[in-house]
Parts: sequence; structure tokens; C-alpha cells
Amino acid sequence: QVQLVESGGGLVQAGGSLRLSCVASGRTFSNSAMGWFRQAPGKEREFVAAVSWSGRSTSVANPVKGRFTISRDNAKNTVYLQMDSLKPEDTAVYYCAADTTRAQIATTRYAYDYWGQGTQVTVSS
Repeated sequence: QVQLVESGGGLVQAGGSLRLSCVASGRTFSNSAMGWFRQAPGKEREFVAAVSWSGRSTSVANPVKGRFTISRDNAKNTVYLQMDSLKPEDTAVYYCAADTTRAQIATTRYAYDYWGQGTQVTVSS
């Protein structure tokens, strides 16, 4: 089992920044690829960013490329999502996810087997 707990969400004005954190406990975190997804009301859950087990490889979705950065600290069992230049369309519940079956990056939500409870990000215009 892997438990994931997100934090760092909140209300921010357009153009502002937030940093989300996800702390993992349970099974080995450092062998798992990690991802961030988001879901806005009435929409499907969509891929935001992912990082390989080592942190050396990352993938970022086109809508947030150049604004969001994913990173991880295996010593702290934590993955981060730095969000800059936020836009109202970034408003969503953001979920952290762990892919414990492979070490490389997956961008589909179906590859991830553990999920956090989500943290709300609201960007006002």
C-alpha cells in the first residue's frame, strides 16, 4: 500500500504561483514514477506532469508547459508541483498519483495505481 497526501492548494490571483506537495508513505516511494493530474468540474481527469523514479526524466502537458515544473525529493518521500503564471483555466482539484508498477513516466491515468485525496486550486481573474 502507498498513502499519498497532497497539500499547498488554495486561492490565488491570475499570474500568481503555488507549490503543491505530495508526501508518500508505505511502499517504496523512490522506485515509483509519480504524477500530477487535475480535474475541473464537469471534465475528465487530465494529465499535468510526471517524473521518473530518479527525477531525471519529466513530462509536462502542453497546456502547462513552461509554467509548471515537477520535481521530487526521494529522501523526503515528496513530489512537488511548482505552478507559476497561473490562469483561471488552471482551476481544478489536483491529484498526486503513484505508478508502482514501472519506473518510467506514464501520462495516462490508468497507469497509476495509488491516488491522493486531492487539493483544490482556484485561480481568480
